Amino acid sequence: MILTTTDVIQGAVVQSYLGIVTAEVVYGSNFLRDFLASIRDFVGGRTGSYERLFEQGQRKALEELQQRAQRLGADAVIGIEIDTGTINIDQSGVLLLITATGTAVKIR
Repeated sequence: MILTTTDVIQGAVVQSYLGIVTAEVVYGSNFLRDFLASIRDFVGGRTGSYERLFEQGQRKALEELQQRAQRLGADAVIGIEIDTGTINIDQSGVLLLITATGTAVKIR
């Protein structure tokens, strides 16, 4: 299956649009990761643990997006956008939210 951020696929023609597909991945807070990130905030630098978490989340969101598109009979998903955010659950932490959205299509 082709997954692309573009609205067209070079050399292919969209035969039919099957609908919008969306996938969500949510991760809970982790005390150790949060603690190490707070140290990085203080001294400066990149937070590798969060970078890896977001990379993994984006990969999982794209996998789920592909599975949902396949259930619709799609050959490709075009116009993919990936968004990240947080959900405040209470004073103890936040949830990390990663969403992927695109249009499932049949191509020829």
